Amino acid sequence: MEILPEGLVNSAIDWADGLGLPGLAILSSTEAALQPIPPDPLVWNMILDADSGFTIAVIVLVATLSSVFGALGGYAIGMYGGGWLLDRFVSNSTIARLNVLVERYGSAGIFIAAVSPIPYKALAWVAGAGKMDLRLFIASGIFGRGLRFGIPGALLGLYGDKMLESLNWMTFSFASIVGLIIVIPAARWWKGLLDEEE
Repeated sequence: MEILPEGLVNSAIDWADGLGLPGLAILSSTEAALQPIPPDPLVWNMILDADSGFTIAVIVLVATLSSVFGALGGYAIGMYGGGWLLDRFVSNSTIARLNVLVERYGSAGIFIAAVSPIPYKALAWVAGAGKMDLRLFIASGIFGRGLRFGIPGALLGLYGDKMLESLNWMTFSFASIVGLIIVIPAARWWKGLLDEEE
């Protein structure tokens, strides 16, 4: 994920939060196509403030569909100007890994990017530049983004206040260990994508 000034991220999230669901749609769609500010903190805040399961479902649906809609914009950008854009804003090693991800895994690669910190917009640019099957691109994005926003939505919706109250040093330590168990192999796999091709 891109390193951004915290003040910029907070300002963008506060601005989008002030607009409600339209703000969430704007932030989610533009993040999937162009800008680097993730919508996840806004999704979490809105879910914690939600007053019903229906509202939570609407928040997750808006975040998911607008993100996939934005990724279609990223796909179009890749199709018509991907080379220049990728060369300017994405490192050569990341481009190479994204190409391997799309070529080797196809729609599963899009799903991986949709649920992970891999830059989804860059993968959309690569998919567009390579003219990946649009139906698979959309289906993988809906499934992946639905899980990315839906799982935290369900957990925060069901256990939001209890989760916040139970966040102490023990639960934080446990979550950190579990996170490392998942992240370290994932990071090694991501770095090793190019080695596998050689």
